[in-house]
Amino acid sequence: MTAKKFLRDLRHEDLVAAIQRAEKKTSGEIRVFVSRHEPADAIAAAQAEFAHLGMHQTAERNGVLIYVAPVARKFAIIGDAGVHQHCGEEFWRSVAAEMTGHFKRSEFTEGIIHGIHKAGELLAQHFPAKPDQPNQLSDDVAHD
Repeated sequence: MTAKKFLRDLRHEDLVAAIQRAEKKTSGEIRVFVSRHEPADAIAAAQAEFAHLGMHQTAERNGVLIYVAPVARKFAIIGDAGVHQHCGEEFWRSVAAEMTGHFKRSEFTEGIIHGIHKAGELLAQHFPAKPDQPNQLSDDVAHD
């Protein structure tokens, strides 16, 4: 599947709504990025995009990125240092496995929403919402 078709088929408004719902319960930030490239290592590519998007600049280092490279049929879900210290690798592997189930059924929007929901639950538990907190990062789906 081409990245262009993948982006066209995603229900962007549903993804943005899911991010906004999740972020109402946390001071954390969640982003979705779709790449046209074919990375050999999705985690390394996600880490590079995380930095490029400035996600490491959140006040509490509590950003989460869902990176999808549809042409390569790869994806990664990663969190910043503040998030990772609370959940570890097993959490990310578990969420990725659940998302994979959706992706295998070509339920790409649903799979990403599931990842957003799980990340939001984790963030709400460890980084609860604060009064008058600003939205530090865009909720739109980013792509190259």
